[in-house]
Order: sequence, then C-alpha cells, then structure tokens
Amino acid sequence: METSGMRDYLDGPHKAARDVVRAGLAANTELFEFAVRQPRDEYRDTVLEMLQAITAQGHPARGFPKEYGGEGDLGGYIAGFETLAFGDLSLMVKAGVQFGLFGGAILHLGTERHHEAYLADAIGGRLLGCFAMTETGHGSNVQALGTTATYDAATDEFVIHTPTASARKDYIGNAARHGRMAAVFAQLIVGGETHGVHCLLVPIRDEAGTALPGVTLSDCGPKLGLNGVDNGRIVFDQVRIPRDALLDRYAQVDAEGNYHSEIENPDRRFFTMLGTLVQGRVSVGGAAITASKVALEIAIRYAAQRRQFGAPGSNEETLLLDYRMHQRRLLPLLARTYALHFAQGELVDEFVRVFGDGSSEHDRRALEAQAAGTKALGTWHATETIQMCREACGGAGYLAENRLATLKADTDVFTTFEGDNTVLLQLVAKGLLTDYRESFGKLDPLGTARFIAAQAVEIAVEKTALRPLIDRLRDVVPNRNDANDPDAGLRDDAYHSGLLRFREQHMLAGVARRLKAGIDAGDNAFDVFNRCQDHVIAAGRAHVDRVVLEAFQTAVEKAPEELQGVLKDVYDLHALSVIEAERAWYLEHGRLSPARSKAITALVNELCGVVRPVAVELVEAFGVPGAAVEVPMVVPSQHE
Repeated sequence: METSGMRDYLDGPHKAARDVVRAGLAANTELFEFAVRQPRDEYRDTVLEMLQAITAQGHPARGFPKEYGGEGDLGGYIAGFETLAFGDLSLMVKAGVQFGLFGGAILHLGTERHHEAYLADAIGGRLLGCFAMTETGHGSNVQALGTTATYDAATDEFVIHTPTASARKDYIGNAARHGRMAAVFAQLIVGGETHGVHCLLVPIRDEAGTALPGVTLSDCGPKLGLNGVDNGRIVFDQVRIPRDALLDRYAQVDAEGNYHSEIENPDRRFFTMLGTLVQGRVSVGGAAITASKVALEIAIRYAAQRRQFGAPGSNEETLLLDYRMHQRRLLPLLARTYALHFAQGELVDEFVRVFGDGSSEHDRRALEAQAAGTKALGTWHATETIQMCREACGGAGYLAENRLATLKADTDVFTTFEGDNTVLLQLVAKGLLTDYRESFGKLDPLGTARFIAAQAVEIAVEKTALRPLIDRLRDVVPNRNDANDPDAGLRDDAYHSGLLRFREQHMLAGVARRLKAGIDAGDNAFDVFNRCQDHVIAAGRAHVDRVVLEAFQTAVEKAPEELQGVLKDVYDLHALSVIEAERAWYLEHGRLSPARSKAITALVNELCGVVRPVAVELVEAFGVPGAAVEVPMVVPSQHE
C-alpha cells in the first residue's frame, strides 16, 4: 500500500492546513514532554507560550472573517484544530477555549460593534478569554443556569450576580490564571421580567492579572488530566457592565429598558443561540478521533516489533501483532477509527456548508444532531481505544514516557465536555422522533393503516415460533437465493446498510410506540419519557452507527482506484464488527440466524488477518508527527 497516497486521501481538501500544524508540532518536540516533567503552574504558562506561538503562525485566524484579520477558511481551521490533537492536548483544549468558544461567542452571538472592539485581539491572542457557561449546579441543563444579568435603566448597565453557591461558574478554562474577559451566560432580567439565558462580555482581570472588583476567582486544582489548562471558578458580586456588553445578535435591550428579539419563542431563541456554537462539538469530536490515531499508531507499531512466546520448538518468539487475539483487540478499533475519520469529514463539510450559505433552521437543527452524535461516538471511541492500546502494550504502555497514560488522562473528560455524551444521544433521538412524528402526520388514512399493519407484522414475527425459518429467509442478501449458505453476501455493502438501517428504524418505531402508549394512557409526559430513556439513547446510537457506516461506504467509493481494495477490507472489518457487537439484538429480532451469526464472527477473524500485513502502513497514513509516536518503546519506523 502507498502510505503517502493514503495519507493524502485521508487529509482531504484541507491537507495544507493540516500540514502547517504538523510542521509546527514536529519543530517543537518538547510539546510531548510538558505534562510529564513540569510543575502545574509552569506547565500552564508553557502551554500559553505555545498558544501564542501557534497564533503567530496564523492557524487560529483561518476560521474567522477576513475583515478582522482572519482567512475565512472554516473547514481549514477545524482540520488544523483536529491535527493539533497530535500534540499536547492541553494546548489543543486551551486553543479551543480561546478561539472556538470565547472567540466563537463574540463572532456568532455578537454584532458589528463587538466584532470591531474585541475580535482582532481575541484572534491574535492579545485578549485572553473564558467561556463561562457551566455552573456548579448546572452543566448540561443550560436553560436552568442561576447567574443573573439584571438591567438597571437608571445607569444603563447590566448587573451580573451569582445568587447562590450552585450558580458559581465552574470548570471554566482560562479562568484560574490567564483569562481577562469572560463570555458569561446568565438569565437576562429586564424590567422585572426574565427572558432566559443570554451571553454578555464581562471583564474579570486587569492587565496585571488582578481580579476586578466584585469578581472572585479560584482554581479548580489538580485534575485527572489536561493540567496545562487553567480551569477555574468565578463568582460575581453585583458586577456592573455597560448595556452594550450584551452579545445582541438575537436579542436587544434599548436604553429605556425595552427587550426585543425577532425570535419570539424563548425556547427557539435559546436553542438558536446555542446552535451557533456547535463548532465546539464538531472540533472536540475530531480531536478525540485524532487522539485515537496517536494511540493506535503507538500500539500497532509496538505490536509489530515486540515478540512474546512462540510455537513449541521455535527459535524465535512470535510478534504480538501475529496473535489473533491481539489483532482482535486492535484492528477493529483501527477500522472504526477510519470510519469515524470519514464521518467527521462529512460533518465538517456540512458544517461549512450550513454556516457558509445561511441555510434553513431545519438544516441547522440537523447539523446540531449530526455533530452531537459524531462527538458522542468519537469521544467514547477514544476512551475505549486508548485504554485498549494501553493494555496491549503491557507495562510499557503504563509508563508516562510512552504517552498512552497522558492520552488516557487528557481525553477522559472529552465524553462529558461540550455536552455529556448520553445527553447528546438523547438530543439525536429527539430530533429523529420529531421527524418521525412529522412524517407519520403526513400519511393519508391508507398510508397510516399500512404503517400500523406493518408494525403489527413486525411484532408478530418477533414472537412467532417460526423464527428460525424467518431468520434464514431474512438473512438472504438482495439478489441472493441461497438461504442455506450462512456466508452468502456477508461483504455486501447493501447487506450492512440494510441491517443497520433496520435496527435504527425498528428502535425508533419502538420508542414512538412506547411514548404514544404512555401518553394515551394519561401518564405524565416526563415519567413516560423517563421510562423510555434507555430505549431513546439506544435509538440515537443506532442512528449514528448507521451514519458512520454509510460515510465509510461513500469514502471507499470515492477513493482512488489503487486505494479501494485495502479500504474495502478495512470497511468490511468495521461493518461486520459493528454487526457482531449487536448480534444478540439481531438474533432477538429475527435478523440473524445462529449459523449466520457464527459466520460473521469467523469473517471478522479472517478480516483481521487480511488487514494485519498493512496495519502499520494504515496507522502511518494518519500522518502523526514523528515526535508524537517515536516513544521509547517504539523504534523509528522504516516508513518515515
């Protein structure tokens, strides 16, 4: 396999942006040692120095408008941000806080006067900022935040206040040491009326680094990982800021104390404001996938060099990567990483399209759901992959010098920041249920009757004693008539899509039935949803599994001819691994026979053997800078 050709294909249209970041990381090998060798405060200051260095290189400016010193290349910016995760993840997260969250809030929620006053300094790293949303008492439930911003018409000011201990801003990046201004999310109160959560710019430190009057700043202290990020807590005591500190793209308050928004519905207004900040989820998901690539290259290259045991009588021990179980541990994860890489690429393309052409609200909602689902799967995948890579490297993987310990610690929080993954999958499922309800509502009486009849048939099929016969019939791939051959068509793309699509649709219909039955029975809506919550989350996961699978299918179809063969092998390994992981569900629901289930497991084993000879080249195609993976337990690669 041509490693450089695969790398170019993986890099896609933003290769130049990725290469700029790679070059910067390769030139600063100390980036991979900070977390191990420096005290916390020194480490944080070094990360700040590196942030200023990448700012000078111009990377953060890619994602901002040209009129404020940017380049207007949003896709390139996100690709570069993902690539930054090859290095120290504290640097990547601090960059995300400064440019993606703080700068993004000013850009997307502010208007021209905010852009002119603050954006150039934020992009240039001269004005370091915070994104003060999370509170001690509320993380995911942003609508219930306790911080208040009360308009005082007598002075034409907003008064920012923390009314209770639970309303303290918590876990805020840049707050403990470096931030001078915060984008604060608070309940906006005008004329005694609360208008929901809005965002305001609040200075928190002077240029000397001293907390401003009324602002109490404290350090969150040592964390499991990411200790190069100065997470802190903020408490406001009647802090006054001018009226124009309100980021007022979606809602305005005039000098007389009149509140106005073109979006009359407060819930819709709230979700519109948060939707403009979806870039954070897009970026974090991509960074998690990138971290998985680093771990896999370290573990697979180690496994291709390290020998242990061997055949009786042999003079040479066997390479770890030649053991079937070792292949089973690592290669399906490698295949899933490729799948998620391509799904992330589709997500970034859609993000650029939606935010570039003023698409409809429906498009934005669909993008939010896609970003939520991809972020959830990508970050959970990173947690699983890095842990497995650590185990696959034994004691060597436990040494900090070999990076896996730091990767494990630094990525652990990815599953809960920028949205808790379970909550995000609930968001995905709710969007699907809304579409489902709308589609059902459009059916005419005959269509409705047919739909209900089809659901009844599905339920009957699952309960029938003839299930083994039906299993065999349903296992047949389209255009294949040999129902007795359990291996028939197992590498057929349509078969994979069909199974995953059936699971998604069946789960969604099941949730809809349960919700409707509960509501029809007069039960409390919250209780009904709570009883179904596990089913809701599973439906969301099934949907994203299918989206990721089909993104990989598309990538194989579009790949240069010389890459299609190896990509198809990796795709098949991913597809069948996903089906194998859910084979109990498919058996329960009449979509797999026992014989076919066994055949899938056998083929996954076979595909691991097929992928094994090119496994090293597949991870090297990720283009991880040498210093990130040339750890002591891995000798330099002949492919570099």
